[in-house]
Amino acid sequence: MKRLCFLTFALLATFGVGAQHVADLEKTILGVHRETGMQHGMLAVSVYNITKGHEVYSYNSQLSMTPGSVVKLFTTGVGFARLGSDFRFTTQVGIRGTIDRDGVLHGNIYLIGGGDPMLGSYRYRQTTPDSLFDGWTRALKKKGIRRVDGRICYHVGVFDEQPLHDSWTWGDVGNYYAAGVSGLNFHENMYFVYFNPSTKLGYPASSVRVSPKNINVTGVCEVTTGPEGSGDNVTIYGSPTTGERLYRGTVPQGKKDFAVRGSLPNPAKHCADLFASYLRTHGISISSNSMQVYTEPDSLRIVLDYYSSDYYTIAQYTNLTSNNVYAESIFKYLGYRKFGKGTFVNGSKVVTDYFKEKKLNVGGVKVVDGSGLSQQNRVTADFVCRYLMAISKESFFNDFLRSLAKVGESGTAKNILASLPVGTSVRLKTGTMEGVKAYAGYIDAANGDRLAFTIISNGHEVSNAVAGEKLNKILQKVVAIY
Repeated sequence: MKRLCFLTFALLATFGVGAQHVADLEKTILGVHRETGMQHGMLAVSVYNITKGHEVYSYNSQLSMTPGSVVKLFTTGVGFARLGSDFRFTTQVGIRGTIDRDGVLHGNIYLIGGGDPMLGSYRYRQTTPDSLFDGWTRALKKKGIRRVDGRICYHVGVFDEQPLHDSWTWGDVGNYYAAGVSGLNFHENMYFVYFNPSTKLGYPASSVRVSPKNINVTGVCEVTTGPEGSGDNVTIYGSPTTGERLYRGTVPQGKKDFAVRGSLPNPAKHCADLFASYLRTHGISISSNSMQVYTEPDSLRIVLDYYSSDYYTIAQYTNLTSNNVYAESIFKYLGYRKFGKGTFVNGSKVVTDYFKEKKLNVGGVKVVDGSGLSQQNRVTADFVCRYLMAISKESFFNDFLRSLAKVGESGTAKNILASLPVGTSVRLKTGTMEGVKAYAGYIDAANGDRLAFTIISNGHEVSNAVAGEKLNKILQKVVAIY
Protein backbone atom coordinates (compact mmCIF):
# COMPACT_ATOMS: atom_id res chain seq x y z
CA MET A 1 0.00 0.00 0.00
CA LYS A 2 1.56 3.27 -1.07
CA ARG A 3 1.88 5.95 1.60
CA LEU A 4 1.90 9.54 0.41
CA CYS A 5 3.79 12.26 2.25
CA PHE A 6 4.53 10.26 5.42
CA LEU A 7 6.87 12.19 7.70
CA THR A 8 9.95 10.37 8.99
CA PHE A 9 10.18 9.48 12.66
CA ALA A 10 13.29 11.65 13.01
CA LEU A 11 11.44 14.69 11.73
CA LEU A 12 8.45 13.91 13.90
CA ALA A 13 10.69 13.72 16.95
CA THR A 14 11.82 17.30 16.33
CA PHE A 15 8.14 18.30 16.43
CA GLY A 16 7.67 16.63 19.81
CA VAL A 17 5.56 13.80 18.44
CA GLY A 18 6.05 10.40 20.02
CA ALA A 19 7.61 8.10 17.42
CA GLN A 20 5.99 5.03 18.94
CA HIS A 21 2.55 6.62 18.81
CA VAL A 22 3.05 7.50 15.16
CA ALA A 23 4.27 3.96 14.47
CA ASP A 24 1.09 2.65 16.12
CA LEU A 25 -1.00 4.99 13.97
CA GLU A 26 0.79 3.84 10.84
CA LYS A 27 0.29 0.20 11.74
CA THR A 28 -3.40 0.73 12.48
CA ILE A 29 -4.06 2.56 9.21
CA LEU A 30 -2.29 -0.05 7.12
CA GLY A 31 -4.09 -2.81 8.99
CA VAL A 32 -7.51 -1.20 8.46
CA HIS A 33 -6.84 -0.63 4.77
CA ARG A 34 -5.90 -4.28 4.26
CA GLU A 35 -8.97 -5.66 5.98
CA THR A 36 -11.67 -7.49 4.04
CA GLY A 37 -14.19 -4.99 2.73
CA MET A 38 -11.74 -2.10 2.97
CA GLN A 39 -8.88 -3.24 0.78
CA HIS A 40 -10.46 -2.28 -2.57
CA GLY A 41 -11.54 1.17 -1.46
CA MET A 42 -9.64 4.40 -0.86
CA LEU A 43 -8.53 5.51 2.59
CA ALA A 44 -6.92 8.86 3.40
CA VAL A 45 -5.69 10.42 6.63
CA SER A 46 -4.22 13.85 7.35
CA VAL A 47 -3.19 15.41 10.66
CA TYR A 48 -1.83 18.92 11.23
CA ASN A 49 -0.59 20.58 14.40
CA ILE A 50 -2.29 23.98 14.27
CA THR A 51 -0.49 25.31 17.33
CA LYS A 52 2.95 24.63 15.92
CA GLY A 53 1.98 25.13 12.27
CA HIS A 54 3.17 21.88 10.69
CA GLU A 55 1.92 18.63 9.23
CA VAL A 56 2.06 15.68 11.61
CA TYR A 57 0.96 12.75 9.48
CA SER A 58 -0.22 12.01 5.95
CA TYR A 59 -1.57 8.90 4.30
CA ASN A 60 -2.96 9.22 0.77
CA SER A 61 -3.83 12.77 1.77
CA GLN A 62 -3.72 14.13 -1.78
CA LEU A 63 -6.33 11.73 -3.17
CA SER A 64 -9.48 13.51 -4.39
CA MET A 65 -12.35 11.83 -2.55
CA THR A 66 -16.08 12.18 -1.83
CA PRO A 67 -16.54 13.71 1.66
CA GLY A 68 -20.30 13.42 2.31
CA SER A 69 -21.52 15.78 5.03
CA VAL A 70 -18.00 16.93 5.88
CA VAL A 71 -18.87 19.55 3.21
CA LYS A 72 -21.00 21.24 5.90
CA LEU A 73 -17.73 22.40 7.49
CA PHE A 74 -17.23 24.60 4.43
CA THR A 75 -20.83 25.81 4.30
CA THR A 76 -21.14 26.74 7.97
CA GLY A 77 -17.61 28.11 8.24
CA VAL A 78 -18.00 30.42 5.24
CA GLY A 79 -21.44 31.33 6.62
CA PHE A 80 -19.80 32.58 9.81
CA ALA A 81 -17.28 34.54 7.73
CA ARG A 82 -19.77 36.15 5.35
CA LEU A 83 -22.93 36.46 7.47
CA GLY A 84 -21.73 36.60 11.08
CA SER A 85 -22.90 34.82 14.22
CA ASP A 86 -25.73 37.32 14.82
CA PHE A 87 -27.24 37.22 11.32
CA ARG A 88 -30.95 36.32 11.10
CA PHE A 89 -32.97 35.26 8.08
CA THR A 90 -35.99 37.52 7.49
CA THR A 91 -39.43 36.59 6.18
CA GLN A 92 -41.77 39.48 5.45
CA VAL A 93 -45.56 39.60 5.74
CA GLY A 94 -46.99 42.47 3.72
CA ILE A 95 -50.25 43.78 2.29
CA ARG A 96 -51.16 45.64 -0.87
CA GLY A 97 -54.54 47.34 -1.33
CA THR A 98 -56.94 49.32 0.80
CA ILE A 99 -58.63 48.48 4.10
CA ASP A 100 -62.19 49.80 4.39
CA ARG A 101 -64.09 50.74 7.55
CA ASP A 102 -65.48 47.21 7.87
CA GLY A 103 -61.97 45.74 8.06
CA VAL A 104 -61.98 44.35 4.52
CA LEU A 105 -58.63 44.33 2.74
CA HIS A 106 -59.37 44.90 -0.93
CA GLY A 107 -56.12 43.41 -2.14
CA ASN A 108 -53.69 40.67 -1.21
CA ILE A 109 -51.51 39.45 1.63
CA TYR A 110 -47.90 38.77 0.59
CA LEU A 111 -45.38 36.35 2.06
CA ILE A 112 -41.87 37.32 0.96
CA GLY A 113 -39.48 34.46 1.60
CA GLY A 114 -35.97 35.08 2.87
CA GLY A 115 -34.60 31.53 2.83
CA ASP A 116 -35.18 30.87 6.56
CA PRO A 117 -34.67 27.12 7.10
CA MET A 118 -36.40 27.21 10.50
CA LEU A 119 -39.70 28.71 9.29
CA GLY A 120 -42.53 26.56 10.64
CA SER A 121 -40.13 23.97 12.06
CA TYR A 122 -41.77 21.37 14.27
CA ARG A 123 -38.66 21.12 16.47
CA TYR A 124 -39.13 24.32 18.48
CA ARG A 125 -42.28 25.58 20.17
CA GLN A 126 -41.78 29.13 18.88
CA THR A 127 -41.38 28.01 15.24
CA THR A 128 -44.22 25.47 14.88
CA PRO A 129 -46.81 26.31 12.20
CA ASP A 130 -49.42 27.29 14.80
CA SER A 131 -46.98 29.58 16.64
CA LEU A 132 -45.78 31.07 13.38
CA PHE A 133 -49.26 31.67 11.97
CA ASP A 134 -50.56 33.03 15.28
CA GLY A 135 -47.96 35.80 15.22
CA TRP A 136 -48.68 36.63 11.59
CA THR A 137 -52.44 36.66 12.22
CA ARG A 138 -52.13 39.01 15.20
CA ALA A 139 -50.02 41.40 13.10
CA LEU A 140 -52.74 41.51 10.42
CA LYS A 141 -55.50 42.02 12.99
CA LYS A 142 -53.57 44.95 14.45
CA LYS A 143 -53.97 46.59 11.04
CA GLY A 144 -57.74 46.18 11.42
CA ILE A 145 -58.07 43.39 8.85
CA ARG A 146 -61.04 41.07 9.36
CA ARG A 147 -61.59 39.89 5.81
CA VAL A 148 -59.50 39.67 2.65
CA ASP A 149 -61.13 40.30 -0.69
CA GLY A 150 -58.18 38.72 -2.42
CA ARG A 151 -55.62 36.03 -1.75
CA ILE A 152 -52.28 35.16 -0.17
CA CYS A 153 -49.45 35.66 -2.65
CA TYR A 154 -46.02 34.18 -2.00
CA HIS A 155 -42.64 35.16 -3.42
CA VAL A 156 -39.57 32.90 -3.36
CA GLY A 157 -37.22 34.96 -5.51
CA VAL A 158 -34.36 35.07 -3.02
CA PHE A 159 -33.48 31.57 -4.34
CA ASP A 160 -33.90 30.04 -7.77
CA GLU A 161 -36.57 27.40 -8.35
CA GLN A 162 -34.19 24.45 -8.53
CA PRO A 163 -34.64 22.95 -5.05
CA LEU A 164 -32.51 19.87 -5.81
CA HIS A 165 -29.04 19.60 -7.25
CA ASP A 166 -28.94 17.75 -10.58
CA SER A 167 -26.60 15.13 -9.15
CA TRP A 168 -28.71 14.09 -6.16
CA THR A 169 -29.90 10.51 -6.24
CA TRP A 170 -33.53 9.77 -7.18
CA GLY A 171 -33.79 7.35 -4.28
CA ASP A 172 -32.92 10.21 -1.90
CA VAL A 173 -35.06 13.11 -3.07
CA GLY A 174 -38.44 11.87 -1.82
CA ASN A 175 -37.01 11.52 1.68
CA TYR A 176 -36.73 14.27 4.26
CA TYR A 177 -32.93 14.45 4.18
CA ALA A 178 -32.93 15.40 0.47
CA ALA A 179 -35.92 17.74 0.49
CA GLY A 180 -34.09 20.62 -1.14
CA VAL A 181 -34.75 24.27 -0.34
CA SER A 182 -37.05 27.11 -1.35
CA GLY A 183 -36.90 30.85 -0.92
CA LEU A 184 -39.88 30.23 1.38
CA ASN A 185 -39.06 27.06 3.30
CA PHE A 186 -41.71 25.57 5.56
CA HIS A 187 -41.72 22.85 8.24
CA GLU A 188 -38.11 22.05 7.25
CA ASN A 189 -39.58 21.09 3.85
CA MET A 190 -40.72 17.77 5.23
CA TYR A 191 -43.83 15.98 6.40
CA PHE A 192 -44.61 12.92 8.48
CA VAL A 193 -46.39 9.86 7.16
CA TYR A 194 -47.61 7.33 9.74
CA PHE A 195 -47.77 3.57 9.17
CA ASN A 196 -49.45 0.72 10.97
CA PRO A 197 -47.57 -2.58 10.54
CA SER A 198 -49.28 -5.92 10.20
CA THR A 199 -49.32 -8.37 13.06
CA LYS A 200 -47.60 -10.81 10.68
CA LEU A 201 -44.00 -10.48 9.54
CA GLY A 202 -43.69 -9.67 5.81
CA TYR A 203 -47.34 -8.70 5.40
CA PRO A 204 -48.37 -5.26 4.07
CA ALA A 205 -48.35 -2.25 6.35
CA SER A 206 -50.84 0.57 5.87
CA SER A 207 -50.26 4.32 5.68
CA VAL A 208 -52.85 5.94 7.93
CA ARG A 209 -52.26 9.69 7.94
CA VAL A 210 -49.87 12.54 7.26
CA SER A 211 -48.95 15.71 9.14
CA PRO A 212 -49.06 18.67 9.10
CA LYS A 213 -52.75 18.06 8.48
CA ASN A 214 -54.28 19.40 5.28
CA ILE A 215 -51.08 19.07 3.24
CA ASN A 216 -51.58 17.99 -0.36
CA VAL A 217 -49.72 14.66 -0.42
CA THR A 218 -51.06 11.31 -1.57
CA GLY A 219 -49.13 8.06 -1.37
CA VAL A 220 -49.11 4.57 -2.84
CA CYS A 221 -48.07 2.22 -0.05
CA GLU A 222 -45.90 -0.79 -0.84
CA VAL A 223 -44.46 -0.96 2.68
CA THR A 224 -44.34 -4.30 4.45
CA THR A 225 -43.79 -5.37 8.05
CA GLY A 226 -40.26 -5.95 9.31
CA PRO A 227 -38.97 -7.51 12.52
CA GLU A 228 -39.46 -5.76 15.86
CA GLY A 229 -36.76 -3.19 16.45
CA SER A 230 -35.77 -3.00 12.78
CA GLY A 231 -36.57 0.71 12.62
CA ASP A 232 -37.36 2.92 9.64
CA ASN A 233 -36.41 1.18 6.40
CA VAL A 234 -38.83 3.08 4.17
CA THR A 235 -37.71 4.81 0.98
CA ILE A 236 -40.01 7.50 -0.38
CA TYR A 237 -40.03 8.29 -4.09
CA GLY A 238 -41.48 11.48 -5.51
CA SER A 239 -40.86 14.78 -7.28
CA PRO A 240 -40.41 18.10 -5.45
CA THR A 241 -43.20 19.65 -7.54
CA THR A 242 -46.02 17.11 -7.20
CA GLY A 243 -47.78 15.55 -4.23
CA GLU A 244 -47.71 11.95 -5.44
CA ARG A 245 -45.49 9.68 -3.38
CA LEU A 246 -44.54 5.99 -3.49
CA TYR A 247 -43.62 4.30 -0.19
CA ARG A 248 -41.43 1.18 -0.26
CA GLY A 249 -39.53 -0.74 2.41
CA THR A 250 -40.39 -1.93 5.91
CA VAL A 251 -41.58 -0.62 9.25
CA PRO A 252 -41.08 -2.55 12.48
CA GLN A 253 -43.62 -4.99 13.81
CA GLY A 254 -45.39 -3.89 17.00
CA LYS A 255 -45.04 -0.13 16.36
CA LYS A 256 -48.47 1.32 15.67
CA ASP A 257 -48.59 4.81 14.14
CA PHE A 258 -44.91 4.56 13.15
CA ALA A 259 -43.65 7.93 11.81
CA VAL A 260 -41.50 8.29 8.69
CA ARG A 261 -40.31 11.63 7.33
CA GLY A 262 -40.69 12.56 3.66
CA SER A 263 -39.85 15.60 1.52
CA LEU A 264 -42.68 18.13 1.35
CA PRO A 265 -43.50 19.09 -2.25
CA ASN A 266 -43.65 22.82 -2.99
CA PRO A 267 -43.16 24.00 0.61
CA ALA A 268 -43.81 27.65 -0.27
CA LYS A 269 -47.29 26.85 -1.60
CA HIS A 270 -48.02 24.67 1.42
CA CYS A 271 -46.97 27.53 3.70
CA ALA A 272 -49.34 29.94 1.96
CA ASP A 273 -52.21 27.45 1.76
CA LEU A 274 -51.96 26.41 5.40
CA PHE A 275 -51.68 30.04 6.51
CA ALA A 276 -54.85 30.82 4.55
CA SER A 277 -56.58 27.90 6.26
CA TYR A 278 -55.36 29.13 9.65
CA LEU A 279 -56.67 32.63 9.00
CA ARG A 280 -60.10 31.30 8.03
CA THR A 281 -60.38 29.47 11.36
CA HIS A 282 -59.02 32.42 13.38
CA GLY A 283 -61.23 35.29 12.33
CA ILE A 284 -59.96 36.42 8.93
CA SER A 285 -61.75 35.11 5.85
CA ILE A 286 -60.05 35.01 2.42
CA SER A 287 -61.95 34.92 -0.84
CA SER A 288 -59.42 33.39 -3.25
CA ASN A 289 -56.79 30.65 -3.44
CA SER A 290 -53.10 31.25 -2.83
CA MET A 291 -50.86 32.18 -5.74
CA GLN A 292 -47.13 32.50 -6.45
CA VAL A 293 -45.87 35.85 -7.72
CA TYR A 294 -42.56 36.34 -9.46
CA THR A 295 -41.88 39.99 -8.66
CA GLU A 296 -42.39 41.91 -5.45
CA PRO A 297 -45.25 44.38 -5.97
CA ASP A 298 -44.95 48.13 -5.81
CA SER A 299 -46.61 49.87 -2.86
CA LEU A 300 -46.19 46.83 -0.60
CA ARG A 301 -46.73 47.71 3.04
CA ILE A 302 -44.75 45.48 5.40
CA VAL A 303 -46.88 44.36 8.33
CA LEU A 304 -44.24 42.17 9.99
CA ASP A 305 -40.58 41.30 9.65
CA TYR A 306 -40.31 37.77 11.01
CA TYR A 307 -36.76 36.87 12.09
CA SER A 308 -35.17 33.46 12.46
CA SER A 309 -32.93 32.45 15.32
CA ASP A 310 -29.39 33.79 15.01
CA TYR A 311 -26.93 32.23 12.60
CA TYR A 312 -24.88 30.66 15.40
CA THR A 313 -27.93 28.64 16.51
CA ILE A 314 -28.67 27.60 12.93
CA ALA A 315 -25.06 26.62 12.21
CA GLN A 316 -24.86 24.66 15.43
CA TYR A 317 -28.01 22.73 14.59
CA THR A 318 -26.76 22.19 11.03
CA ASN A 319 -23.54 20.56 12.17
CA LEU A 320 -24.76 18.72 15.26
CA THR A 321 -27.63 17.00 13.41
CA SER A 322 -26.22 17.19 9.87
CA ASN A 323 -29.42 18.82 8.64
CA ASN A 324 -29.31 19.17 4.85
CA VAL A 325 -32.13 21.72 4.49
CA TYR A 326 -30.37 24.06 6.90
CA ALA A 327 -27.05 23.60 5.08
CA GLU A 328 -28.48 24.22 1.62
CA SER A 329 -30.35 27.30 2.84
CA ILE A 330 -27.09 28.76 4.15
CA PHE A 331 -25.28 27.78 0.94
CA LYS A 332 -27.83 29.38 -1.37
CA TYR A 333 -28.21 32.44 0.83
CA LEU A 334 -24.48 33.02 0.57
CA GLY A 335 -24.97 33.07 -3.20
CA TYR A 336 -27.89 35.47 -2.86
CA ARG A 337 -25.98 37.80 -0.56
CA LYS A 338 -23.07 38.17 -3.00
CA PHE A 339 -24.66 37.71 -6.42
CA GLY A 340 -28.33 38.62 -5.92
CA LYS A 341 -29.72 35.11 -6.49
CA GLY A 342 -29.41 31.99 -4.38
CA THR A 343 -28.28 29.13 -6.62
CA PHE A 344 -26.03 26.11 -6.24
CA VAL A 345 -23.55 27.69 -8.65
CA ASN A 346 -23.47 31.01 -6.78
CA GLY A 347 -23.15 29.31 -3.40
CA SER A 348 -20.23 27.30 -4.77
CA LYS A 349 -18.55 30.48 -6.00
CA VAL A 350 -18.78 32.10 -2.58
CA VAL A 351 -17.27 29.07 -0.85
CA THR A 352 -14.51 28.74 -3.44
CA ASP A 353 -13.75 32.46 -3.25
CA TYR A 354 -13.23 32.07 0.50
CA PHE A 355 -10.74 29.26 -0.17
CA LYS A 356 -8.85 31.53 -2.57
CA GLU A 357 -8.95 34.45 -0.13
CA LYS A 358 -7.23 32.21 2.42
CA LYS A 359 -4.71 31.16 -0.22
CA LEU A 360 -5.72 27.50 -0.02
CA ASN A 361 -4.67 25.40 -2.99
CA VAL A 362 -7.90 23.90 -4.33
CA GLY A 363 -6.34 21.15 -6.44
CA GLY A 364 -8.54 18.04 -6.20
CA VAL A 365 -11.36 20.07 -4.57
CA LYS A 366 -14.88 20.60 -5.92
CA VAL A 367 -17.88 21.85 -3.92
CA VAL A 368 -21.22 21.77 -5.75
CA ASP A 369 -23.74 21.82 -2.90
CA GLY A 370 -23.88 22.88 0.72
CA SER A 371 -24.91 19.64 2.39
CA GLY A 372 -22.63 17.03 0.84
CA LEU A 373 -25.46 15.00 -0.73
CA SER A 374 -23.83 15.17 -4.15
CA GLN A 375 -21.35 12.51 -5.19
CA GLN A 376 -19.73 15.22 -7.33
CA ASN A 377 -18.21 16.90 -4.27
CA ARG A 378 -14.50 16.23 -3.96
CA VAL A 379 -11.87 17.05 -1.34
CA THR A 380 -8.46 15.88 -0.31
CA ALA A 381 -7.82 15.04 3.33
CA ASP A 382 -4.91 17.46 3.27
CA PHE A 383 -7.13 20.29 1.98
CA VAL A 384 -9.74 19.78 4.69
CA CYS A 385 -7.04 20.06 7.37
CA ARG A 386 -5.60 23.20 5.79
CA TYR A 387 -9.10 24.70 5.65
CA LEU A 388 -9.64 23.87 9.33
CA MET A 389 -6.33 25.56 10.12
CA ALA A 390 -7.40 28.70 8.24
CA ILE A 391 -10.76 28.80 10.06
CA SER A 392 -9.00 28.44 13.41
CA LYS A 393 -7.39 31.86 12.89
CA GLU A 394 -10.72 33.64 12.33
CA SER A 395 -12.37 35.86 14.95
CA PHE A 396 -15.51 33.70 14.86
CA PHE A 397 -13.62 30.45 15.41
CA ASN A 398 -14.95 29.73 18.89
CA ASP A 399 -18.52 29.88 17.60
CA PHE A 400 -17.60 27.60 14.70
CA LEU A 401 -15.85 25.16 17.04
CA ARG A 402 -18.85 25.01 19.38
CA SER A 403 -21.08 24.17 16.42
CA LEU A 404 -19.27 20.84 16.01
CA ALA A 405 -20.26 17.69 17.83
CA LYS A 406 -18.14 16.91 20.87
CA VAL A 407 -16.94 13.33 21.07
CA GLY A 408 -18.50 11.56 24.02
CA GLU A 409 -21.20 14.17 24.49
CA SER A 410 -23.23 15.35 21.52
CA GLY A 411 -24.77 14.72 18.13
CA THR A 412 -23.29 12.24 15.69
CA ALA A 413 -20.03 12.15 17.68
CA LYS A 414 -21.41 10.86 20.95
CA ASN A 415 -20.28 7.23 20.66
CA ILE A 416 -17.33 7.45 18.26
CA LEU A 417 -14.50 6.85 20.74
CA ALA A 418 -14.50 4.50 23.70
CA SER A 419 -12.28 6.80 25.74
CA LEU A 420 -10.20 9.97 25.59
CA PRO A 421 -6.95 10.79 27.37
CA VAL A 422 -7.46 13.00 30.40
CA GLY A 423 -7.51 16.65 29.36
CA THR A 424 -8.16 15.90 25.67
CA SER A 425 -11.19 17.13 23.76
CA VAL A 426 -12.33 16.22 20.23
CA ARG A 427 -14.92 18.05 18.12
CA LEU A 428 -15.78 16.90 14.62
CA LYS A 429 -18.16 16.61 11.71
CA THR A 430 -19.01 13.22 10.26
CA GLY A 431 -19.89 12.36 6.67
CA THR A 432 -21.91 9.29 5.72
CA MET A 433 -23.46 8.21 2.42
CA GLU A 434 -23.40 5.10 0.24
CA GLY A 435 -19.76 3.94 0.20
CA VAL A 436 -18.57 7.05 2.06
CA LYS A 437 -17.51 7.48 5.67
CA ALA A 438 -15.54 10.51 6.86
CA TYR A 439 -14.48 12.38 9.99
CA ALA A 440 -12.91 15.83 10.19
CA GLY A 441 -12.38 18.23 13.06
CA TYR A 442 -10.17 19.32 15.91
CA ILE A 443 -8.31 17.70 18.78
CA ASP A 444 -7.33 19.81 21.79
CA ALA A 445 -4.57 17.79 23.35
CA ALA A 446 -3.69 17.65 27.04
CA ASN A 447 -0.36 19.41 26.32
CA GLY A 448 -2.19 22.47 24.98
CA ASP A 449 -1.67 21.79 21.28
CA ARG A 450 -4.58 21.93 18.85
CA LEU A 451 -4.66 19.49 15.93
CA ALA A 452 -6.75 19.37 12.77
CA PHE A 453 -7.51 15.91 11.40
CA THR A 454 -9.34 14.33 8.48
CA ILE A 455 -10.08 10.64 7.86
CA ILE A 456 -11.99 9.59 4.73
CA SER A 457 -12.98 6.18 3.38
CA ASN A 458 -14.51 5.78 -0.10
CA GLY A 459 -15.62 2.65 -1.90
CA HIS A 460 -15.54 0.31 1.08
CA GLU A 461 -17.53 -2.90 0.66
CA VAL A 462 -18.64 -3.18 4.27
CA SER A 463 -21.60 -1.32 5.77
CA ASN A 464 -21.05 2.26 6.85
CA ALA A 465 -21.56 1.15 10.44
CA VAL A 466 -18.62 -1.25 10.11
CA ALA A 467 -16.56 1.32 8.20
CA GLY A 468 -17.21 3.74 11.05
CA GLU A 469 -15.79 1.23 13.51
CA LYS A 470 -12.62 1.03 11.38
CA LEU A 471 -12.30 4.82 11.29
CA ASN A 472 -12.84 4.93 15.05
CA LYS A 473 -9.72 2.77 15.49
CA ILE A 474 -7.72 5.22 13.40
CA LEU A 475 -9.06 8.27 15.23
CA GLN A 476 -8.24 6.64 18.58
CA LYS A 477 -4.62 6.37 17.45
CA VAL A 478 -4.58 9.95 16.13
CA VAL A 479 -5.76 11.16 19.55
CA ALA A 480 -2.98 9.17 21.20
CA ILE A 481 -0.22 10.88 19.18
CA TYR A 482 0.15 13.61 21.80
